[in-house]
Amino acid sequence: MADEIRVQVKILEEMLRHAKREPGLECCGLLAGRDSIVSEIFLAENALRSATAYEIAPKDLFRLFRCMREEGLEHLGQYHSHPATENFPSPTDIEQSCYPDQAYFIVSPRADAVKPIRAFFIHDGSVREIEIITIEP
Repeated sequence: MADEIRVQVKILEEMLRHAKREPGLECCGLLAGRDSIVSEIFLAENALRSATAYEIAPKDLFRLFRCMREEGLEHLGQYHSHPATENFPSPTDIEQSCYPDQAYFIVSPRADAVKPIRAFFIHDGSVREIEIITIEP
């Protein structure tokens, strides 16, 4: 696994907009692209409607993965927000992670966030932060 992930600027901007539109809830979604560059975002609804946890409903998850497949996209990551806490994986995030080869982005909509968007690889309980390299479309 690389120590970085390449992401189009527009995707980072959309993740942050999504988090700010739902400041009282953890927002969530999937990220995809081609040639290891995140170029597409798939916003999802937090089925838990919670400020401290998120889940993409299985029906929606299936629909999003089907859409990626139809568009010839590779699943490269997922994102969610931490509206009131540091954007570092929580114990629940670590426990529920199931994509060890994809990046987990955590967004903070808080004005005092030093890094509003951070990315991590989570595998077998270990967390490794990775650098986000911005790419213009």
